Amino acid sequence: MTSTVPPTTGATTSPPAPARAIPKLAAALAGGALFGFGLALSTMIRPDVVLSFLRFKDMGLLFVLGAGAGVTLIGYRLAPRLMSRPLLGGTFGVHEAHMDRSTVIGAAIFGIGWGLCGVCPGPSIAGLGAGSFELGFAIAGMAVGALVHGVTTRPGG
Repeated sequence: MTSTVPPTTGATTSPPAPARAIPKLAAALAGGALFGFGLALSTMIRPDVVLSFLRFKDMGLLFVLGAGAGVTLIGYRLAPRLMSRPLLGGTFGVHEAHMDRSTVIGAAIFGIGWGLCGVCPGPSIAGLGAGSFELGFAIAGMAVGALVHGVTTRPGG
């Protein structure tokens, strides 16, 4: 006795790709809005406050640093141990850090730029959202730096 399998109609059990992307986009939007709000609330979007912190005159941003380290600890160390997979699908990945010459040079350039103007990428974008349009100059500088890096870096290294 032979059995026949009915032809498939092309229907799948998972929703189409755009429907699966909506929760991820919503989570990214909510996370970005919360991050920007936190940066604005902590006054980290104000370069004068950041420069005071870097000069050890106002240590209030130390709490922001501590909160960021705590969230990172939960996200990278504890969540993979407590959950079998991320809430929105996929798998937990491992990001390997490599300490080499380009990492040290890049960190030094970033630190010098941050120390000179009191602006780093996240707070500058949040500052634009809060109406500090002069931060657009810092963002333009970061874009030029990223472009130069992309043009001068060898593929794969």
